[in-house]
Amino acid sequence: MKNITLSADDDLIEKARAVARAQRRTLNTAFREWLVLFTASHTDVHSYDRMMKRLGHIKAGRHFTRDEMNER
Repeated sequence: MKNITLSADDDLIEKARAVARAQRRTLNTAFREWLVLFTASHTDVHSYDRMMKRLGHIKAGRHFTRDEMNER
């Protein structure tokens, strides 16, 4: 595991520590969890874009009405 150094306002850090304590976690653990979510959302966007490019040749054949698109 690699260490990093971040800078933030002292008051913000103390508030973040208090929130983490209330959740029975450390600020370090909360940051690691956030980092996973942050990178996953970026990956999801790229995965979606790649999939849409791969499927770009597929056509529905016509435009559907709003009612048809909302049918279940």
